[in-house]
Amino acid sequence: MVDLTGKTALISGASRGIGADTARLMAEAGATVFMMARSAEELNVLADEIGDRAIACPGDVASYEDWTLAVREALDKTQRLDILVNNAGVIEPIARLEDSDPEAWGHLIDVNLKGVYYGVRAALPTMIKQGSGTILNVSSGAAHNPLEGWSAYCTSKAGAAMLTRAIHKEHGDAGIRVMGMSPGTVATDMQVKIKASGINPVSELDPSVHIPADWPAKALLWMCGSEANDYLGEEVSLRDESIRKRVGVGE
Repeated sequence: MVDLTGKTALISGASRGIGADTARLMAEAGATVFMMARSAEELNVLADEIGDRAIACPGDVASYEDWTLAVREALDKTQRLDILVNNAGVIEPIARLEDSDPEAWGHLIDVNLKGVYYGVRAALPTMIKQGSGTILNVSSGAAHNPLEGWSAYCTSKAGAAMLTRAIHKEHGDAGIRVMGMSPGTVATDMQVKIKASGINPVSELDPSVHIPADWPAKALLWMCGSEANDYLGEEVSLRDESIRKRVGVGE
């Protein structure tokens, strides 16, 4: 396990699924984890479960002000910020373009793309001052392959993937480690919505093929260590058997 003793991590979408499992693993590895999500109740339950090294930071990733408050709380309590995990994301609206709701389409972009930018923008000044930091953006195969009914989701993930590359271009030589992580299909609440839509091949997948949420969480923890440096500025895909072997899942 990667040792995160003395490190501070800020994780979005931390109330459930990949985010919650990432918070558990990073705290177990020694980090103080600041958990951001809209549901204060769920975050507080998770913080109680994890213990003293977990702090609930209720907030909306689509709000830059909420991001600045979360970063400020981390700095107030630990005086540093070492890891940012941009995990929060939504899948709806699932609809063909001609049937899509413009407001819902824009809200998805606010969460999945602007939310990632806001987190990076809020965290970068501290990381630059420290001369170190790790930024991990949860990506998707949808960043590279269009799917019917997912115009908003695919567009947002493609934008976030390019943002990952842009961060590396600007700050990779200054101690800032940044990578994307594409988990494949994961057994989370999002898959329930996808299954119900019945609109594309992903919705037709048997639930048994979805990986558990702790696999991508283990990948994100592994990416905090030097062994993942081969992938700086790039995307780590859990569909890749060699990556699964290095992370230690699926064996």
